[in-house]
Amino acid sequence: MSVEDAERVARVVRSGHLAQGAEVEAFERELAARLGVAAVAAVSSGSAALELSLRALDVGHGDEVVVPTYACDALHHAVTRCGATPVLADADPETLGPAAKDVARRLTRRTRAVVVVHPFGLGLDLDEFLALGVPVVEDCAQAIGARVAGRSVGSRGAMAVCSFYATKLLTTGEGGAVAGAPERVARVRDARDYDEREDLVPRFNFKLTDIQAALGRSQLGRLDAFIARRRAIAARYRTLLAPVAGCRPPGDQGERHVFHRFVVTVERPLGQLLEGLAGKGVTARRPVFRPIHRALGLDGYPEADRLWTRCLSLPCYPSLADAEVEAVGAALAEALHA
Repeated sequence: MSVEDAERVARVVRSGHLAQGAEVEAFERELAARLGVAAVAAVSSGSAALELSLRALDVGHGDEVVVPTYACDALHHAVTRCGATPVLADADPETLGPAAKDVARRLTRRTRAVVVVHPFGLGLDLDEFLALGVPVVEDCAQAIGARVAGRSVGSRGAMAVCSFYATKLLTTGEGGAVAGAPERVARVRDARDYDEREDLVPRFNFKLTDIQAALGRSQLGRLDAFIARRRAIAARYRTLLAPVAGCRPPGDQGERHVFHRFVVTVERPLGQLLEGLAGKGVTARRPVFRPIHRALGLDGYPEADRLWTRCLSLPCYPSLADAEVEAVGAALAEALHA
């Protein structure tokens, strides 16, 4: 947070216009321009954005939606809240996102959509997913600002969703957005507000406030600086960790990666490693709490299981100082060889 952030929010508070209004509309326009899409609707959270994007695609009872198992539980919740069935797909060991070939084999005549998560800041190439002939929802919660072949993530799927939670690339505290064609985004806008409607079509209060939008607009204006700092931290980590045995850092992906997380693959049991890092004052974690299939008691996702036991997310955020990056790298090297 900056002084400018605080002033932008305070200006809205002083105006007395706190709920969804002009600031939200301006935030939507600026997000649409940044993503290179026709329209954006700001909503109360990334989870709400997921659900509303699926509803805009007419996902409902009897339908299936393919989602990656190595991802946040919000995907499963959004599908089930629509009355549909989540179908889990295994991970790609190289990108850590969904494996297109595994997604393809999960499709049935009931498949209504596929959710493609751009994992941990890496923009995925959507060609294989789009070729499946099923509407693709791009989950850009961790990757806004990434570009693939000159195009922004979020600009190629049938719909795209963003999250602006406190730990994301830019924040509104809580908040999210849905992007896509104007007619679909209009359906999202209709569904995010239930008040004073003639009909009783199911809706909810999924609105963003002008207070939150003011913070989001201020942060959006500094997004490129945030990303540049994250990339600089990632480059330093790569230099520090390249000679460390038993640790494989991610490569330099250019404009495709904005490093919401810096995820390394290690050859030591994660539980012991996490304890060792904590003892040195370093808070690291698994990049995914646990694969969704594990919560459901399912088998058949070997790559996701392997990633869950071998992938470690190191601290990576714009305010992280160079000396702290050095300390994390040294602590990991020491913990790996303890």
